[in-house]
Amino acid sequence: MPLDPGAVRKIARLARISIADSEVRPLQDELNGILGWIEQLSEVDVDGVIPLVGVEQTALRLREDVVQADASVDRVLSNAPDREGPFFAVPKVVE
Repeated sequence: MPLDPGAVRKIARLARISIADSEVRPLQDELNGILGWIEQLSEVDVDGVIPLVGVEQTALRLREDVVQADASVDRVLSNAPDREGPFFAVPKVVE
């Protein structure tokens, strides 16, 4: 369903975009092109395709949780920018 100039002006008003009369025709062509692409999507055969509602349906690949005895405090904090005793030192962010 192609858009007419009135519909283009209404869309621009709803989007709070001011357009001049000379811009209506090019914008109408662009929007009709976008709607044409969307209509092409309805032609795609999706029978048998299970819809993916969200990413929670995918299974995460997890690695084995291995305990390492070599995790000493000095080794863990060796790359810390600042430390206070056996702890990471971070700047205060809340007064």
